[in-house]
Amino acid sequence: MAQQQGDDMEYVAEDNQMAEAEDNMYFRGGVLGDSESESEEDDEDDEYDSMENRMTDTTAAEARKGKDIQGIPWDRLSISRDKYRQTRLEQYKNYENIPQSGELSEKDCTQTYRGGKYYDFWRNTRSVKSTILHFQLRNLVWSTSKHDVYLVSNFSIIHWSSLNSKRSEILNVSGHVAPCEKHPGSLLEGFTETQISTLAVRDKLLIAGGFQGELICKYIDRPGVSFCSRTTYDDNAITNAVDIYEHPSGAVHFMASNNDCGVRDFDMERFQLSKHFSFAWPVNHTSLSPDGKLLVIVGDNPEGLLVDSQTGKMVKPLCGHLDYSFASAWHPDGRIFATGNQDKTCRVWDVRNLSKSVAVLKGNLGAIRSIRFTSDGQFMAMAEPADFVHVYDAKHGFEKEQEIDFFGEISGVSFSPDTESLFIGVWDRTYGSLLQYNRRRNYMYLDCL
Repeated sequence: MAQQQGDDMEYVAEDNQMAEAEDNMYFRGGVLGDSESESEEDDEDDEYDSMENRMTDTTAAEARKGKDIQGIPWDRLSISRDKYRQTRLEQYKNYENIPQSGELSEKDCTQTYRGGKYYDFWRNTRSVKSTILHFQLRNLVWSTSKHDVYLVSNFSIIHWSSLNSKRSEILNVSGHVAPCEKHPGSLLEGFTETQISTLAVRDKLLIAGGFQGELICKYIDRPGVSFCSRTTYDDNAITNAVDIYEHPSGAVHFMASNNDCGVRDFDMERFQLSKHFSFAWPVNHTSLSPDGKLLVIVGDNPEGLLVDSQTGKMVKPLCGHLDYSFASAWHPDGRIFATGNQDKTCRVWDVRNLSKSVAVLKGNLGAIRSIRFTSDGQFMAMAEPADFVHVYDAKHGFEKEQEIDFFGEISGVSFSPDTESLFIGVWDRTYGSLLQYNRRRNYMYLDCL
């Protein structure tokens, strides 16, 4: 992944060399903005602050009556939603490490049918704003129940309860963070001003990864931080992704993917590094198969790898993508997995025949930066860098999809463990929010009870 980072927590789309959107599509990170001069910035800040104070959430009932799900007042704007959508599709610039990879990948794409209705809009919460620090890393939203979601907001990790509409800070890394428990190998001196690049939350364990290889481990039901570690002191040390899983022994482990070409496995029962594999290129994402035997490794190489989780030895290369990959996920059946790439495609693979992809699913705007399966294997969500999340019917061969359409950069997507909710983090200067969709059921009237 790109080795560039900001000096502060301002979103990277403000850096012209890293932005995935054309400058005229965003005004200081805001959808639907106009270019303004530097001399007017103070007035603009006041205007945006006052707008944010007037913002209200959008509910499913309001959306059914015609209100825009993000609260964008299209009737008062000089452009219609359809026209602005077309402009975005024409002008949004996908970031590529390998030129024209998005165009060249089109010939392999599988034809899919839109119109699926799997998840219904439930609420857009404007008071919960997730932020993005690195434009290629979008695993910053995690749900632990259909009501509970965790996300990164500047230097804080926030918990949002949709049940009681309560927002609470779980961890603040703007200052000094040090472990309050003593474990061998833990950095007792801790870290200062950690820039969070990735996040994972499962059950009661929260892992935050940082730009300098930091790993901060916190149990949500315990005070303080339990464990701090730095994967490497190399200059190119960013933690690109973290995956928490249950080891066959019953112990909780997590796997960290790093830009120093390493994949490290930590045993959280003993708070110890248990494995360290090195590869030929920076690793952007790693996923462990449900049986714990195989690892999908993707990174700064068009080819991905399927490797033995015990030895790190390659089982099969994954050939087909045309650019660098930043996302992967396993279907709960352990046979199917998916990889997301900057060539604007998600490839679905079957371990029984890796000579070609089962399906090649195409995005609208840009790279596929996040992939999630529901725990029952029924659906797969893939998120583009902005504006679109696609939910596919995985049970019936990925032939039909629901396209969720909005405006703004996507910080992450997460299904709840019971599959009932889908959360989408939206970063935008004005319309940043948390979107919640609920699974469509035949007996939705029961929700009224």
